[in-house]
Amino acid sequence: MMRAILLVLLLLARPAWAISDPAEALPDPAAEARAVEIGSQLRCLVCQNESIEDSGADLARDLRHIVREHVAKGETDAQITAWMVARYGDFVLLRPKVTWGTALLWASPVLALLVAGGLALGLRRRSPPAAPLSAEEQQRLARLMES
Repeated sequence: MMRAILLVLLLLARPAWAISDPAEALPDPAAEARAVEIGSQLRCLVCQNESIEDSGADLARDLRHIVREHVAKGETDAQITAWMVARYGDFVLLRPKVTWGTALLWASPVLALLVAGGLALGLRRRSPPAAPLSAEEQQRLARLMES
């Protein structure tokens, strides 16, 4: 009996969807899967570390609705993504395109270390050499070294 109950519960269990209203889902399963895939690549602008498919924010719900409208119109994934980027900027992409700006952003810590190292070496070379020890200082140093 217990196994039968467990089996029924497992069969009734479904994956959790961020769609709050099942009516939001597209009737065509292939189109809905495409909308989910596109939405999983777009950042929720409220939560910032979640895709619009994973977020429960109102803005994410609105963006999911917009993605589904564009999918229903027959637009390509690239067209939908381009529309979102044009509207919200590259920040809406969970995986932004690699451009000179993003490459510079990722390389900036290394560049900062190189600049700091170069400055440290430059300042070290500019400092005047230490004056040689006088005879009295050499004797004092020798006494200290013996102790």
